[in-house]
Amino acid sequence: MKSIFEEMGGTYTKVGDYYIPDLALPETEEYQIGKYGRMRRRYLKEHRPVLYAHYLTSCTLHEHLAEIDKSCNQRMEIMCEAMARLEGVTEALKATDQMEWVRRMNNIHNRAEEIVLTELVYC
Repeated sequence: MKSIFEEMGGTYTKVGDYYIPDLALPETEEYQIGKYGRMRRRYLKEHRPVLYAHYLTSCTLHEHLAEIDKSCNQRMEIMCEAMARLEGVTEALKATDQMEWVRRMNNIHNRAEEIVLTELVYC
């Protein structure tokens, strides 16, 4: 008599006196999850537990977090460059008044990050 696992195409390997199922996780791209991916995981765990469980059980959580992380980083880079250009934060300002340049760039970064978090991480 076959087990349900065998009926579904599963196989076993005999190790000593025991049969161990041949289980393997699907191949995924190697990607180190960054800040935004970790924030997304925490948000899903705390506020969207059903969606988190779905990603976890379908083995797509890492892929989803990597996609969110990459998208957020790209969006941050594009938005910061565009906002700096619009507000006149240039290398010339950096050369003449470094502290003013840092203040403005921090302000731009914080505004862009708030937009990215709202649109991509906490939705």
